[in-house]
Amino acid sequence: MIYDGEWMCGKREGFGTLSKTDPETKEYVRVYVGSWQNDKKEGAGTYFYSPSAFYEGQWSEDQRSGWGRMQYENGELYEGEWLKDKRHGQGLLLLANGNRFVGTWSDGQKNGQGKVFYLDRGQLYEGFWVDGVAKCGTISDFGSEAAVRPTVYPIPKVND
Repeated sequence: MIYDGEWMCGKREGFGTLSKTDPETKEYVRVYVGSWQNDKKEGAGTYFYSPSAFYEGQWSEDQRSGWGRMQYENGELYEGEWLKDKRHGQGLLLLANGNRFVGTWSDGQKNGQGKVFYLDRGQLYEGFWVDGVAKCGTISDFGSEAAVRPTVYPIPKVND
């Protein structure tokens, strides 16, 4: 590992870049670019997990905490609040297929009110989650005319 940045009393402090050797190419690649405090990631910074996976946002005590955006290798993207390296608070999860969840997270799981937009089939689920499991909610048609794979069971219209 190579650190290029500010130091204080033998510890990383201030702005800096941490790089490591790529085992295949033997070249240095960035791992983290951002703020440090007392030799730990603190404040704003970007961590590169791989060429296609990275987190950019707030850090506290070497952990993702505060507002941040995580791009995953599988194409998913989470943007929202973090606490102690887990999704926690309000956030948006964009799935690789275009569907999305907007709502509350706790300890890395969906907890509380949220909405899932099934854009591929043109439906919207609004409900309440506990430990990542939907417990109570409603589903409605939402943009089904533009859906890639519209549901074969559309919700019937209510007539007066």
